[in-house]
Amino acid sequence: MIRSHKYLPLFSGVLAGFALSGAVQAQEVDGAEAFTLEEIVVTAERREQNLQDIPISATVLTADALAKKGVGNIHDIQNVAPSVAINTYNRSTFINIRGVGIAQSAPTSVPGVAYYTDGILVPHEQFISQSFFDIATIEVLRGPQGTLTGQNSTGGAVYVRTPAPEYGETFGYVDGTVGNYDKYRLVGALNLDMGENFAMRVSYVHDERDSFTDNIGPSPSSPGDMNLDAARINLAFRTSDEKLRVNLRGEHFDLHTGYNAVKNPDDAVSDDPFVIEEDAISYLDQNGYRASAEVKYAITEEIDMRGLVSYQDGYTRDQVDGDRTATALPVPEGLPANGANRAIYPARVSRGDTTFETFMAEFNLMSTGDGPVQWVVGGFYFDEDVPVELLRDNHSNVDFVSSDSTIDTEAENTSKSLFGQVNWYATDELEFIAGARYSWDKQVYHRNILPGPPMDPFSTSTDSTELTGKIGVNYHMEDTLLYVTASKGYKAGGVNLLEPQGNFGPEKNFVYEAGVKTELMDRHIRVNADVFYSDYQDIQLASLLNGLPVTQNAASGEAWGMELEVLAQFGGLSFNLGLSYLSAEFAEDACINDANERIVSPECDNTNRLVHEGDTLPFSPEWTVNAGVEYEFVLDNGMSLTPRVQWSHLDSQLATPFLSDRSFVPSRDIFNFRLTLDVDEDLKVEGFVDNFTDETYIASQVQNASSANGGYLYGPPRTFGARAKYNF
Repeated sequence: MIRSHKYLPLFSGVLAGFALSGAVQAQEVDGAEAFTLEEIVVTAERREQNLQDIPISATVLTADALAKKGVGNIHDIQNVAPSVAINTYNRSTFINIRGVGIAQSAPTSVPGVAYYTDGILVPHEQFISQSFFDIATIEVLRGPQGTLTGQNSTGGAVYVRTPAPEYGETFGYVDGTVGNYDKYRLVGALNLDMGENFAMRVSYVHDERDSFTDNIGPSPSSPGDMNLDAARINLAFRTSDEKLRVNLRGEHFDLHTGYNAVKNPDDAVSDDPFVIEEDAISYLDQNGYRASAEVKYAITEEIDMRGLVSYQDGYTRDQVDGDRTATALPVPEGLPANGANRAIYPARVSRGDTTFETFMAEFNLMSTGDGPVQWVVGGFYFDEDVPVELLRDNHSNVDFVSSDSTIDTEAENTSKSLFGQVNWYATDELEFIAGARYSWDKQVYHRNILPGPPMDPFSTSTDSTELTGKIGVNYHMEDTLLYVTASKGYKAGGVNLLEPQGNFGPEKNFVYEAGVKTELMDRHIRVNADVFYSDYQDIQLASLLNGLPVTQNAASGEAWGMELEVLAQFGGLSFNLGLSYLSAEFAEDACINDANERIVSPECDNTNRLVHEGDTLPFSPEWTVNAGVEYEFVLDNGMSLTPRVQWSHLDSQLATPFLSDRSFVPSRDIFNFRLTLDVDEDLKVEGFVDNFTDETYIASQVQNASSANGGYLYGPPRTFGARAKYNF
C-alpha cells in the first residue's frame, strides 16, 4: 500500500465524529422521525431476498446510491465496491474481482467475472459499458458463481437490473447533465399503462463529451472523445391470476469515439499527460442490439418455472495510430514490410473488425414455498460466432490503404451446463447449502488468412469439461448472519491463433470464505465483513509472441484477504465505508512471455521471462477503500439541501506479471463532491465536482498489441457540472 494510510485515519475520524453526533440526534427525535437503513433486496440466489440473509460477499447499489456516489459509468464501480479493479484495454473493459477476472481481448477467451443485464449474460468485455443508464440496482458478487444461473465464473459476477414496467400507471422522468469538456448527458424513461395486465417501459440515453486530451499531431481525430446513443424497451404481460409473467426486452446502442487517448511513454515532444501527438486517423465505432424473451410460470403454489432466450449482435470497427507518434515514418513504397524494415520505419495504421453473434437460452425450476428446503435447478446453453478481421498497413501513417499483415479468423464457441443448489434449514437458525454445476465447453477456431506466406485455411478445436460447486453453513440470529462457504469456479480453455502455440487450458479458482452480516442500533448501522482464501490455478494471461497474440496458462496463484462494508443512517446524516485488503501472489515459479520489455530469462526458453513464487499477481491492488458522508438539511420552505463528499482509494497494481514502468499502475485517491437541492418529490437539482483535487493518475496501462504500441491511459482530471432530474 502506498497512500491509503494518509487518508484513512482522517476519514475514520470524520465518520466517527458524525456517528456520535448522529447517535445523539437519533436519541432526540422519536422513532417516526429517526430514519433507518432501508432493506436491500437482491436476486443473487434466484429469488428476491434481503441482502443480509444471503451468504455472499456482495456490494449492492440502488439507483439512488449510484447517483449520490457519482457512479456514472461502469468504470466508477471500482470507486464504490471493495476488491474491484476495472481497466480499459483498447476496445474492451476488463473487470477483476479479488485479482481474478480477465486481462485479454480475444475471441477465443471469456471473462472470469460474468456480467448480466436483466439476467442476460453479456459474454464479452467489449459490450458491457453501453447499457449503463436507467438502472434500478447493481449487484457486485465476489467469489466464484455458477450454481444458480448463467455462466460459470472464477472471479465473481455483476448483475445490472433495470426498472421493471409497472402495471396500471403512467409516469416517467428526464435526467439531464451538463459539464465542462462539453459534457452533455440526457436520460429519459417512460412507463406506460397499457391495461391491467400489460405494461411497457422505454428509456433512452444520449451521452457525449470532448476528450480530456489534446492531440497536437496532424491527425483530425480526437482520441478520448465519445458520443453514445442507446435505447431500451421492456414489454411486460401477465395473466389475471399472475401465474404467467412474460417480459420481452430489446436494446440498441451506437457508440462513436476517437478511440483511446494513449500517452506514448517515449513521447519526446511533450511530457504533459493530456497531450499526445498522432498523425493517423483513429476511431472506435461500436453498435449492436440485444433482444430477449423471459417467461415465468407458477406450476404450483410452491414451484416456479423460468425460461429465457436471448440473441445479441455486436459489431466493433476501429482504426488506430499504431506507433502513437506524428514523427515516425512508414515503410517506403517498394520496400517489403518485413521485420528489419519495420524496425527502421515503425509508423503504421491498423484496422480491426469484430462481430459477435450470440444466442443463449436458460431454463430454471425453483421452489417458492416457505418450507425448510429451498432449491433451484437449471440448464444453460450458449452458442456464438465471432468473425474477426485485423489489418495492418505498414506503408501508411495517415489512413488505412492496403494490408501488409492480415488476420482473418472465426471462432465458434459453445457452452452447455446443468446446475442446481439446495438450501436446507435444519433448524430456524442453522442452514446448509450445497450446489453443483457441470459444464461442457467447445471451441472451433477457423483461420482463413494469417500473416506470412499464402496458406490453406485450417481449423482446430478444443473441449473443456468441469465439475464445480459450492457448499456452506449459515447460522441465522436476530439481525445477524454468520456463514462459512467453499466454492469452485471455472473458465473454459481455448485455441491460440497459431497452431504451434497450441491450445490453452481452463483456469480454476477455489475460494474458502467466512463472513458476518449484522445490523445494529435498530437498523441504524449495517456491517458486513468477510475473510477469504483463494487457490487460483492455471491462470490465463494474454501476451504477444513474435508480434502475434497468444494466451498462456501461467502458474498457479494464491490470495487471501478481507472485506468490510459499513452503512449508517442517523436522521439526516448518513455515511458509508468500504475497504478491502488483498494479498495475491504467484504460488510457484513460472515462465511467461513478456511482450512489452521483451526480456527473457536463462531459466526459461528464448521467448519467456521468469516470474518468481511470491511475485504479485496482476490487477491485485493491496488496499481498496471508499468512504462517503452526507447530511440532509431540511429548509423552512420544505426543500432540503444535501452536501456529500465521497472518497475512493485504489492501491497500486500491475497490469502484467512483471514490475516495470510499462505495467505499474500507481495508487490514486479521488474525492468527489455533490450539493443536491430537493425542491420537492419531483424535482432535484445538483452541482458536482469530481476529482476536485485534480489528481493526475494513470487509470490503465495499455499493453503492446499486434495493432498498436501500448502506453499510459490517464484518468479524468477535475470535472464539474450541474444535473437536474424531473419526475412526471
